[in-house]
Amino acid sequence: MTNIRIGNGYDIHRLVSDRSLILGGVKIPHEVGLFGHSDADVLTHAIMDAMLGALSLGDIGHYFPPSDAQWAGADSLILLAQVDKLIRDRGWQIGNIDSVVVAERPKLKPHIDKMRDKLAGVLHLSPNQVGIKATTNEKLGPVGREEGICAYAVVLLMAE
Repeated sequence: MTNIRIGNGYDIHRLVSDRSLILGGVKIPHEVGLFGHSDADVLTHAIMDAMLGALSLGDIGHYFPPSDAQWAGADSLILLAQVDKLIRDRGWQIGNIDSVVVAERPKLKPHIDKMRDKLAGVLHLSPNQVGIKATTNEKLGPVGREEGICAYAVVLLMAE
């Protein structure tokens, strides 16, 4: 059996005026938020997809389908804890996470430490195992036009 596995994840949601902006489980002050069936936390969703992908377990839509009313407005940190349990039950644990959030606004740097702490807490990790970077799309594409926010994540899993 291989002792390490890598998975990558990606998520994008559009910005709308009647939603809160939640990234990495942190509510960030902004005039618009992300639209989705759950809380639309693109960072947490990308991390979950990377975790699942590392073990070839599909994606979050398989476990938390938008057609299922029980996930409407769901806190993505609760979903993350369920995905973490799924991988731990199979004998795996996270070695580290590296992620990037792409958004023109708001500036995310002041919120990164809190996001790291929240995600690390849910995943029973040290904050130094959770890398979060923020960048812009240099005004290019839908993210650059502030129509949405996206996130990328890579997760290293290690056999327990």
